[in-house]
Amino acid sequence: MVNKVLVVVSLGVGFIVWRYWCQCSQPLKPPTLDLNEWWGPEHLKTTQDESIKPFKINFKPDMIKDLKDRLSRARKWTPPLEGVGFEYGFNSQYLEKVLQYWKDNYKFEAREQFLNKYPHFTTFIQGLNIHFIRVKPEVTQGVEVIPLLLLHGWPGSVREFYEIIPMLTEKRPDRNFVFEVVVPSLPGYGFSDGAVRPGLATPHIGVIMRNLMHRLGHKKFYVQGGDWGSITVSNMATLFPQEILGHHTNCPFVQQKSVMLKTLVGSIFPSLVVEQKYADRMYPLSKFYSFMIEESGYLHIQATKPDTVGVALTDSPAGLAAYILEKFSTWTVPEHKRLPDGGLTKKYTLDQLIDNLMIYWTSSSITTSMRLYSEDFSSKRRAMELDDVDIEAITSSACMASDGPAAGVLAPSLICSDAFILLHLQQYYNIFMGAVPAKHFDCVKLSPEWRRDNSIQVSAARYLDEMPVFGQLCLCENLHSLQLQPSRDVCSAYLSSVARRPGDGGDFLELIL
Repeated sequence: MVNKVLVVVSLGVGFIVWRYWCQCSQPLKPPTLDLNEWWGPEHLKTTQDESIKPFKINFKPDMIKDLKDRLSRARKWTPPLEGVGFEYGFNSQYLEKVLQYWKDNYKFEAREQFLNKYPHFTTFIQGLNIHFIRVKPEVTQGVEVIPLLLLHGWPGSVREFYEIIPMLTEKRPDRNFVFEVVVPSLPGYGFSDGAVRPGLATPHIGVIMRNLMHRLGHKKFYVQGGDWGSITVSNMATLFPQEILGHHTNCPFVQQKSVMLKTLVGSIFPSLVVEQKYADRMYPLSKFYSFMIEESGYLHIQATKPDTVGVALTDSPAGLAAYILEKFSTWTVPEHKRLPDGGLTKKYTLDQLIDNLMIYWTSSSITTSMRLYSEDFSSKRRAMELDDVDIEAITSSACMASDGPAAGVLAPSLICSDAFILLHLQQYYNIFMGAVPAKHFDCVKLSPEWRRDNSIQVSAARYLDEMPVFGQLCLCENLHSLQLQPSRDVCSAYLSSVARRPGDGGDFLELIL
């Protein structure tokens, strides 16, 4: 009892000291980055081409033949232990079924056509060819087109957004605005070049994405991202606050000095940090640390020796499938790791999962994609102290029912507000029926029945006086095909807010389900 009192007193004194320090210290200013820093081969500096070129995803016959040969020659794997699902990693018995489908039932020509359904482009920025999807809606006079940048993470790709793009770009009869959507492959991912020298971390990717939007004619725009995309758009909002009209993150990493103290205080008095109904998602901390120890091994490998594991994954489609799809199981619903098939087809189709694999396989980008972990955890990146700079752009964040320990973090308002000054935080709990954590694999494929009965509703209003103007854009998470009931209470979606500053149009744009 005495020890507990001492701990409480110590934490209380520490909290008071922190509050005093926080009030008296001057806020940090964001660093100034070189907006033209060169990441490609030096010899290309003399032949820069800023044109925007059409691009097509191409599954070449010789590539398909080689892939099928490799799948056919796969060695016999060690069988799983008795009674084990995905607890030890990808179940080798189920892997055989996935690879058999990939080799014999995946329709390469049809899936290539599907992946090319949206306009793809490349353009040369800071020494790298950057691939992106751009969907410009056709509108009549009086309809406003709003630019929106969507960024994926690892082990995802632009494939994550295919099902949500029509919901954002198609004009609805009684609405006066629509989104122009730009969906790039992060540098080193998919069909975007990777850097040829060390140092390309999320802040530098943010510069490249900002330059891409400028090249497309958008000096001000909205941003949304998940996983690495979420960290990148947060960095963009920090570095370019006058250009980012609104910022949504479904992965609100907050690493300011106060966070650990608040988290520890909450472990004794949870009500001081998080609402009671969400407390079990954040505490006890042992649950969080247990999950991190068990599920973060990949992170340590990729942050230290990405090229070593990259050799195996680049050479073996079986290895690539096991390594990536295991994350789609555990990061979707953690309890699915106890199932022999990892519950993969409960939320996804095999075609959807293999589409994503094909983007990594055809581009040989798995190694360069994993290098981002090494770059963003480097001492050079940490020395930028971006985590301690307040984000002044109007921000919204969503925390999902299956976040918390499963997603590695729950960021309640008290913690998020340390970094995000103008914050609108959405918490969803026990209404998502085991939906995927919002941090990974964003933008779900909704069932035809659900889309028919639950069209996105758009409303416009105007805030009085000089109140900040918020907008909410409904993005639906994951790629899975849920047969949802026609009810908003069971929709597997989350609200992603974008925003407008006073004087930038003044409309309150809200897309709700």
